[in-house]
Amino acid sequence: MANEAAASAAGQTAQERGRRQELVGVVTSAKMQKTIVVKVTRTTQHPLYRRVVRSAKKYYAHDETGEARAGDTVRIVSTRPLSKLKRWRLKEILARSTRVA
Repeated sequence: MANEAAASAAGQTAQERGRRQELVGVVTSAKMQKTIVVKVTRTTQHPLYRRVVRSAKKYYAHDETGEARAGDTVRIVSTRPLSKLKRWRLKEILARSTRVA
């Protein structure tokens, strides 16, 4: 009861949850059914040499409609585990690839 009162006093509803993590990357593979592989590149500063270092990581994302193609720039959001590797879902396609498949 006290938690509900505190939540309503803060202006939050019981169904409201925290914001989902969003990442922007490039689709590297769309050959699987309803699954895409997204490469997300981050830039960080090296702690000792102060140079900008690019690091990349692959994420498996769920694409229900199969509309994303290799080379597209997409936004993915975190979701519950969908399979052994998939913890992300396609939210939107930001830019289409110019190359022909």
